[in-house]
Amino acid sequence: MPEYNAPLRDMRFVMDELLDMTGSYAAYGLEDATPDLVSAILEEGAKFTNQVLSPLNRSGDEEGCHIENGVVTTPKGFKEAYQAYCENGWGSMTASPEYGGQSLPSSLGLIISEMVASANYSFSMYPGLSHGCAAAIAAHGTQAQKDLYLSKLTPGTWTGTMCLTEPHCGTDLGLIKTRAVPQADGTYKVTGTKIFISCGEHDMAENIVHLVLAKLPDAPAGTKGISLFIVPKFLPDANGEVGERNSLICGSIEHKMGIKASATCVMNFDDATGFLIGDINKGLNCMFTMMNHARLGTGMQGLCHGEASYQSALAYAKDRLQMRSLKGPAAPEKAADPIIVHPDVRRMLLTMKAFNEGNRALAYHTASLLDQAHYAAEEEARADAEAQLAFLTPICKAFMTDTGLEATLLGQQIFGGHGFIREWGQEQQVRDCRIAQIYEGTNGIQALDLLGRKVLGSQGKLLKTFTKQVHLLCKEVEGNATFGEYAKKLAQLNTQWGELTTAVGMKAMQNPEEVGAASVDYLAFSGYVVHAYFWLKMALVAQAKLDAGTTEVDFYKGKLATQAFYYQRLLPRAQAHAEALSAGASTLMDIAVEQF
Repeated sequence: MPEYNAPLRDMRFVMDELLDMTGSYAAYGLEDATPDLVSAILEEGAKFTNQVLSPLNRSGDEEGCHIENGVVTTPKGFKEAYQAYCENGWGSMTASPEYGGQSLPSSLGLIISEMVASANYSFSMYPGLSHGCAAAIAAHGTQAQKDLYLSKLTPGTWTGTMCLTEPHCGTDLGLIKTRAVPQADGTYKVTGTKIFISCGEHDMAENIVHLVLAKLPDAPAGTKGISLFIVPKFLPDANGEVGERNSLICGSIEHKMGIKASATCVMNFDDATGFLIGDINKGLNCMFTMMNHARLGTGMQGLCHGEASYQSALAYAKDRLQMRSLKGPAAPEKAADPIIVHPDVRRMLLTMKAFNEGNRALAYHTASLLDQAHYAAEEEARADAEAQLAFLTPICKAFMTDTGLEATLLGQQIFGGHGFIREWGQEQQVRDCRIAQIYEGTNGIQALDLLGRKVLGSQGKLLKTFTKQVHLLCKEVEGNATFGEYAKKLAQLNTQWGELTTAVGMKAMQNPEEVGAASVDYLAFSGYVVHAYFWLKMALVAQAKLDAGTTEVDFYKGKLATQAFYYQRLLPRAQAHAEALSAGASTLMDIAVEQF
């Protein structure tokens, strides 16, 4: 059975050597987040995910969730694992001490989430949705709502969900039909059906807090008429404990391709009692707090499955004997050579390694921006972090899940026929990974968000928040004997990035469909350049360590080899996307519907 081991050495490379995250913690005055404590948390997280969560991954997939009369039961071992997760404080790491949290930085919480999701993605969704729910209540709830719900969500006694879409509307939330009728006591009666509700019903916590989008009877049409409501499974009593059952039920659980141990529910609300959170008709603004949190977590899913698949594929490639090396026997004492000697297998492994480690650098950098936005003393620094987060979030969600699926598929391919067989674990990784490109806004929606709202909508300002950093790095490395040519290539792409943006923007002034036609390739181009930026930074760190006489020669040489591979084998893909996005909308829109 496949076994996940947290890649602590690479995690620490990004945390300590590339980003100096513990140094940032000290600068922000986070006295508890000492290097020793951070190291201990990483070690214990690795043990917990390896010993408790990883063994449940395949069995949870095999068993799935069960439903009977609206009651959902999770697979064997999940409830006990969740209790251990809560008792060990993993879910409360980043929350406020006021509600039982440990007030550790968001970036550290994300790194532990990477371990949890890599070991068992289905399990990770139960606490993951709760974190987003808590974030929305913390940002938009009344003090009474915070005191009641955060004191339960933080320790994991209660879990949370986000109830957005409905059978008829998909991403277009302006079409929702769920209604909320105001009552004399200030509550609302919520009626409607929500679908695809992750962890909407289960047996792991004593209560489930649903955040539900609905419209008041006199609400304006479209998204301007959406409000947000807290609708708990059990209504809290006068003491804030579980009271009477609310009028809602899980109608069914979806029969899914993957993440089968996560209950994806159809939730029926029938005059359920709800409590307004935030302002009337501003529900989508409130929910975006939760959705952006979820989009970063979804981007991590690509990294998590890619990493788990890589670990299995690498071990298999070193062990599996097939044919001889093209230049003669590499292991003459054996009947055949291990497949890792073959160029194509190395191509696949290096592609996985390059995407995984590039995505880790991107994800941890983005998590560090969350810290900066929250803890930086200067308003300008906080605003700069928010601007970078706005730009990078759709890239994280879409590019990390696109490349994560590619990496996972390559892992399956390395196994050959065994990759199609269940007991080797790769087919589950593929099934589980596939959803990440779809939910929390499909990757096509993320591309529209990046190009339309974030880049063109800011007149290029948000793009420049990142391209300026790329420019400064290229100027720093310019003329370097080892890395100067890489910096030159990156600088050319950085300039091209701006030129492509201007060209699309000019076309869009005449035809708005140009944005939709270019957006997916624009995001892909952006992702490849972002990865190139981080790979050059990682290579500079590795070379400095080698020059200083490190004893970890293989580790750092591996970084240099992977950086060279990325620039020479993967980065050229950016030009294909540049050509495609420059082709214009006519190639898509001139064909009549009848001609399809």
